[in-house]
Order: sequence, then structure tokens, then C-alpha cells
Amino acid sequence: ADDFRSQLMRLKEGGWTALTPAELAAAEDAGKMPEKPALITFDDGYADNYENAFPLLKEFGLKAAVFVVVDALGGHNRWHDVSGGPWQRMLTLDRLKEMRDSGLSEFGSHTLSHRDLMKLPADEARWEIFESKRRLERLLDSPVISFAYPYGSGAYAPAIRALAREAGYRYDFGIRQGKSAFPWDPASGPLKRLLIRGDDTAW
Repeated sequence: ADDFRSQLMRLKEGGWTALTPAELAAAEDAGKMPEKPALITFDDGYADNYENAFPLLKEFGLKAAVFVVVDALGGHNRWHDVSGGPWQRMLTLDRLKEMRDSGLSEFGSHTLSHRDLMKLPADEARWEIFESKRRLERLLDSPVISFAYPYGSGAYAPAIRALAREAGYRYDFGIRQGKSAFPWDPASGPLKRLLIRGDDTAW
């Protein structure tokens, strides 16, 4: 939590504007992007997003996007190999709604079950991408416009990426390191991200 606090402090002091995907879309559509826009993103939807990150987002008044594994809500990360560490608790629907209602968090899809989309038959990959959006929108009673590929798998596979675009996600996120230019051209590939680890120094 101390590392995350220092990272948020640097964003705040550096004059960055943390946007939700919906705010990013509105800024793009209006042609009025903040001078220093940023998206803070979390994958999977772990309980610590609420317990550790959410209080700090409130403290600094910064916003974040959380990509949730829809069928894991209220459960654990059963896709995780326990030889690398124990299973972790996931967010509950009540916590999702509290975070959404705060205006500081927006939720996107990370599929239904965190399966590797490149290893699935086409109809199963479609189900994971389409149905997760439909269920999450029903649970939250709000649009879901962003998607992150589990393991980053399929983000640069035309057939998989076409499914995400067809499903109606405005933004899709990979895990390749880098920054994306705005206005964003979807044909340039999924949005890149900068991985921030707990052991990263302030520099």
C-alpha cells in the first residue's frame, strides 16, 4: 500500500489526470483531451483492489479501471496455479457497486473465466468475450466499454481481436509495454500499458 500511495502521489503531483474509459471516450469524442491523461488499470478484480487500492484512490481523488473475471466475482482466482502461491479472494458484486457509485472506478471485462483465448475453439472464445460483457452490464446496470485479454493472449491475433471489436468494446487492452497515441486508432492494435510492480522504485 505504501508503494501504491507513493505512485499515486507522483501522478497527482505531476499533474496527471486519471480517467475512466468512459471519460477517455468522452474526451476523444469532444476532441478535448487533458494535457496529461492517464489510465490506472487493474486486471482480474482481486479483493485487494477494494481493500488496499480503493481507499488510496479516494484519498488522492484519482480514478481507475478494473477488468474483472465475471464468473469469479465473490470467489477466488481458480485459474491460478497454486504451486506459485495460494489462491486469492476476488471482489464481490456489492464491492463493485460501491466502487462504481463512488465515481472513482469503472469496470471492464476480463472474460468470464480467465481462459487463454488463443487455446479455445472460436465459439468458446466468442462466448467468453461476448457473454462476459452482457453479464457484467446486467449486474452493474451500466455499459461496459473496455476489455483486457487474459495473459495478453489474443490481443494481436486478428481473429480474436475481431471478436472483441464485434462485441462492442470501444477499448481493448493488451499487456505489451508502451504508451498509445490519442486520438487512438483501433487499427494500430490494442492499447498498450506500463506495468507497475510493487518493487518498482520511485524513479
